[in-house]
Amino acid sequence: MGTGNLAETLGRAWASAGHSLLVTGRNPQHAIEAAGRIGRAAGAADPADFASQVDVVVVAVAWDGLEAALTLVGAGEGSLAGKTVIDCTNPVDYATGELKPASGSAAELVARTAVGAHVVKALHLFAGGSWPYVGPQDEAPVVAICGDEPAALGRATALIRDLGGRAGMVGGLTSARQLEEAAGFVMRVVTSGHNPRFAVPNVDPAFLHVPRTTN
Repeated sequence: MGTGNLAETLGRAWASAGHSLLVTGRNPQHAIEAAGRIGRAAGAADPADFASQVDVVVVAVAWDGLEAALTLVGAGEGSLAGKTVIDCTNPVDYATGELKPASGSAAELVARTAVGAHVVKALHLFAGGSWPYVGPQDEAPVVAICGDEPAALGRATALIRDLGGRAGMVGGLTSARQLEEAAGFVMRVVTSGHNPRFAVPNVDPAFLHVPRTTN
């Protein structure tokens, strides 16, 4: 769901890993054009028919359009029930990093709206240009994810691996707001003229806990 830069970049990376994709959005022509830029593995779908044709849904839309996008595909009527839904939304002002008013997190909004869906927060922090990652695996981006349903977390982990990244499980879906706030922090550091990579400690591997999920 979505036709912007992140949706296209993720789509191209997953297509190169052998996945087939469907793109949908509120503007059918934009969906057709985005699918064309992704390549032969992608097609465009009418929002009304989208949910019945996909196994995993990736929500890559702007915060202001999130509820409308979910309504468009019938999420409130249970169209996404039982499906893994990966939410990449940031309730953040991209120019300043300021958090936008929200009740809980964007991911929890998706879970409340998409009746019966298995929501995972992931892929909201790295810009589209980060993917696919093709460097040394021990330097691959760690994608923090959270969610409540083990099978959905497993699917998200596998898709992150197909991008060249590593999934790091940080808790249940109630942790999503903290992850989204981290995106705001990163943007604030960027607007101050600094690389956020140097704004967090470099932790000695000897002090790291054994990860709960593997790459």
